[in-house]
Amino acid sequence: MQLIKYRSRGTAVAYLQELLFKLGYEIPATGYFGKMTEAAVLDFQSKNHLVVDGLVGIKTWTVLIDKTKPAEAFGDKFLDESDLIDFANRFGLELAAVKAVNEIESSGKGFLIDGRPKILFEGHVFWRELKSRGIEPESLANFSNADVLYPKWTRQHYLGGAREFQRLEKAKTLQANPLIKEAALSSCSWGSYQIMGFHAEKLGYSSVFQFVSEMEKHERNHLEAFGRYLEKFGCIKHLKNKDWTRFAVCYNGPAQASHQYDDRMRRAYERFL
Repeated sequence: MQLIKYRSRGTAVAYLQELLFKLGYEIPATGYFGKMTEAAVLDFQSKNHLVVDGLVGIKTWTVLIDKTKPAEAFGDKFLDESDLIDFANRFGLELAAVKAVNEIESSGKGFLIDGRPKILFEGHVFWRELKSRGIEPESLANFSNADVLYPKWTRQHYLGGAREFQRLEKAKTLQANPLIKEAALSSCSWGSYQIMGFHAEKLGYSSVFQFVSEMEKHERNHLEAFGRYLEKFGCIKHLKNKDWTRFAVCYNGPAQASHQYDDRMRRAYERFL
């Protein structure tokens, strides 16, 4: 298991935060090992007869996983090699290229440790989705729901992990109106590849409700949605050509350069050859 500590970042930190949250530590799953996470780790180590050093290594991981038993919730929901082979064959792609994209563009895993799909709720998208359904967001906006309904993007309200479902539930129930529930589901990114719900019908799903139902089943369904997205928006041709920069711009947008998605995929592809 990866050793992580104060100021570490990444998917392993987010997973740690999920495990700690399940044990009752009220910390956001940000993927950054800050002071709140360190305090939770120290407390957990103290209560479980471990060395209290704030370092999450093999012993702390082992006890955390034993206490939370995440595999029981995940069940059989993970991609395997055959899924990526099938994807490569379906789209006429090199398996190495598919593995590279899966490694860099997936969020590490598509499900939370409680078995629900990974989501991120976007309050500015909710504002827009309400408007598109003839509902004036200004009529619903107030101080109590400012964390789920706002006109401009901000990361200020992100909680990560299971707590994003708390934000989603809050948004769904602003009023007893099925259009509000539909708008809320459309305002989340879903699963391993964090595809927005508002793309559902463009990708061939009958509704956002069907899309969400598929996202709840298996990472294989996340990969299916990802393939549909790449085909619909023309990213597949760049992947066939191994034009990593154009592919990254197509999927991640022009800001991909700040995260070096293209270089990271290129290096991953060379590893998988």
